[in-house]
Amino acid sequence: MTAAVLSLEPGDAGYLSELAGFVAIPSVSRDAGPATMGEAAQWLAGQLDFAGGRVVPTAGHPVVRADWLGAPGAPTVLVYGHYDVQPTGDLAEWQTPPFELVVRDGVALGRGVSDDKGPVYMVLKTARAFMAQEGALPLNVKFLLEGEEEIGSPHLPGYLAQHAGELACDLVISADGAMWRPGEPSLALASKGLVTLDITVSGADTDLHSGRYGGTVANPLHALSQVLASLHHPDGRVAVAGFYDGIPPLSDERRAQIAKVPFDETGFLAAFGLREGPGEAGYSILERLWERPTLEVNGVAGGGKYTVIPHLAIANISCRLVPGQDPDAVAAAITDHVRAQDENLPGVRVQARVDDARVPAYTIPAGHPAIEAATAALEAVYPGAGVLHANIAGTLPATALFERELRAKTLFFSFSTSDENLHAPNEFLRIPRLREGMRAWETLWRQLAAGLGKGEEA
Repeated sequence: MTAAVLSLEPGDAGYLSELAGFVAIPSVSRDAGPATMGEAAQWLAGQLDFAGGRVVPTAGHPVVRADWLGAPGAPTVLVYGHYDVQPTGDLAEWQTPPFELVVRDGVALGRGVSDDKGPVYMVLKTARAFMAQEGALPLNVKFLLEGEEEIGSPHLPGYLAQHAGELACDLVISADGAMWRPGEPSLALASKGLVTLDITVSGADTDLHSGRYGGTVANPLHALSQVLASLHHPDGRVAVAGFYDGIPPLSDERRAQIAKVPFDETGFLAAFGLREGPGEAGYSILERLWERPTLEVNGVAGGGKYTVIPHLAIANISCRLVPGQDPDAVAAAITDHVRAQDENLPGVRVQARVDDARVPAYTIPAGHPAIEAATAALEAVYPGAGVLHANIAGTLPATALFERELRAKTLFFSFSTSDENLHAPNEFLRIPRLREGMRAWETLWRQLAAGLGKGEEA
């Protein structure tokens, strides 16, 4: 173990004050203007002045780039994160102003403080501490911080394809990702892929009075309900032919590993006011979360409280994919399934429109040198706690892009926690994670510089 020797600030006040300035920028990528997004990008570039931090335009929101390459012979890592945040949602549900960092009961509240401004800030402060105290970083570090992660990174593929040479690295380390739960350090070995689509059912040319026309014309909402009901068997399995193609059986060894993870299924459901949780039969809740694909209805729209038969009904669908599934094949299977339903629904037209962005599942082997180095770093920061190898049930599109364009694996190394209201009102970050994260990043970089992960490719 390479010893950690950096001195951190004696108190949290300075860190929190500086982070507050970053959180105060309402960098909501879905609807913020160029000036606001540019301000957030410039804030990051200023923190990276030691490495030539700069704001680089893209066809959308800019990226922030920086390079410190003063360690000949050492590995080169690319640090990834994002400065954009989710919309606030209903302001009435926030206990504090969303773009004002508020400290309360050991946590810092504010939009983006956990996803992903706080975790990115930890990396920057670690790097600046190295430069201030040792005059150098222990390895070569490139930074790529984007402003569109929360809207699916639409312009990142083009940027990576155009700049793959300058971004070449031995390993990508993502400050985005989140640990599974508090009090238990964890590393993610996988994240799920994603396919999204809309199912549209259209009927008459216009909405119709439900009294004058009820019972005489097809109701798109009724038809859509039948289509949605057809997507699953009663036992929770997805009923789309071919949906599970390519998925290897869940091994007895992996099931035994998951079974050893302390997990209270009753408590998990009770936290959401539930007593039971239907799902794919034959699998525990953790197995479903980490190892099995899903098909979920995320929204249904059509008509309203007024008494009409709507002429249009739309459902939004998302599928989280696991290793072995081909996103294009899944999209085609669902399209075929929906088309088949159209034949049995007179008076309406049923169509599936699959979104262009499709992400395969991502994995990194448990024995990868980066996992070994990260495990050692977490063990140093959380002695005696044990490091859980978990999976991310969500999707991080950049991982597939890095593997394709840079031929590099991604290590998830975030110090937010999945329960910190990411994407929801009252997002927060546990304040002790600031120092824990900085110390862990320091230790990880020293470990990697000593040789772990050097030259490793996907």
